Amino acid sequence: MKNSVLVIVVGIFMTVIGTSLFYTIQGGSQIETLFRMLKHTGTFVGLLGMGVIFAGFLLYVINRSQPEINNNFDT
Repeated sequence: MKNSVLVIVVGIFMTVIGTSLFYTIQGGSQIETLFRMLKHTGTFVGLLGMGVIFAGFLLYVINRSQPEINNNFDT
């Protein structure tokens, strides 16, 4: 369970970093190739972060403890 929470936190961090890279660099036709590459990298990291959050959520759902099955139907 701790691993899934860690994966979710890393995914949130990646999404925040990617979003900040994407929105802090002004777009336009006159931007340098380095800034354009950083903006595209921000898009890529942000989308990967969303996937990592989803993977962490799936790990959390799969690894949570299941209640024991009660086979005694007499009560």
